Amino acid sequence: MSKESDFQEILENGINFGRGGGPRKEDDKVKTKAKKKKYITGAHGSGSAKQKAKYREQRANRHK
Repeated sequence: MSKESDFQEILENGINFGRGGGPRKEDDKVKTKAKKKKYITGAHGSGSAKQKAKYREQRANRHK
C-alpha cells in the first residue's frame, strides 16, 4: 500500500489500536469492595475509610 492509500484509509475508518473494546458483558463487571455498606460507612476499621465516610457524609449534607 502506498502512503496515500494508507492516509485515505485512516481518514475513512479512523485509527484502530487493536483493543477489543466492544460493549461489556454482564459477567465482565469489575467487582469492588468500595460500594459495600461497611466501606461506605467506614465501619471496617480502616482510618482512610473512616475519613472518606466523613467526607461523603459532609457532601451529602451540604445542600440540605
